[in-house]
Amino acid sequence: MQVLGVGRPELVPVFTGLSVRQFGKLVDVVRRRGGEQVGVGRRWGLSLEDRVLLIAVYYRTNLTLRQVAPLFGISKSAAGRVVDHLAPHLILAPVRRKHSPDTVLIVDGTLVPVHDRSVSASSKNYRYSANMQVVIDANTRLAVAVGDPLPGNRNDCRAFTESGVDRSCEGAQVMADGGYQGNPSVIMPYRRPRDGTELPQWKHDLNTVHKRVRARIEHTLAHMKSWNVLRNCRRKGRAVYYAASAVALMRNLAMTF
Repeated sequence: MQVLGVGRPELVPVFTGLSVRQFGKLVDVVRRRGGEQVGVGRRWGLSLEDRVLLIAVYYRTNLTLRQVAPLFGISKSAAGRVVDHLAPHLILAPVRRKHSPDTVLIVDGTLVPVHDRSVSASSKNYRYSANMQVVIDANTRLAVAVGDPLPGNRNDCRAFTESGVDRSCEGAQVMADGGYQGNPSVIMPYRRPRDGTELPQWKHDLNTVHKRVRARIEHTLAHMKSWNVLRNCRRKGRAVYYAASAVALMRNLAMTF
């Protein structure tokens, strides 16, 4: 017996974090990207809307597939096939051209606990985690890019380039915290001189403004982690990136529509 589905719209916000209208926009995105898979292989037992709902519920609640599957009246293996098939269709659209010089972006990394040891490492949160780099637009606060997962012991200054998010920032002004030393293209706060002298007042003032603007990425990461898959991700390999990028897309929809 199917418990969840688009036939019960009152449950969509409870289990996905999206309104019914926002969820409809998510389904439209997946359909445009070929998620329907018409005429190829065996037909799906669930409609496209229900399959998108399944993966949205999976990312939001972080229930196991064994727990999610009965809610939709299907087997665990069928739920796994739905997630594997739709995950690449839910990622953020890649940035294909340079930003204008007036664009201000903010980048920061967050640690996502991951079970897959091939993409994680013991990190400062005392768990095996992946370093996920996230870029947002400082004006709209919408996510622009999510980098490839790197071991959690990789510092942000290396992760910025190795994850690939630096290519998504071309042409724009990029703000970051002091952990991005060594990236001359990134705007960071002024540091206290090594000789121990105090910063001049004008640098203190600029640091205050920088901190106030950069706080927007902290709010973004906190909002993204209301999708519990980013608090304990059981997905392996590339699927970790798919989960983080899908969460960024759903958050954008939640803020836009």
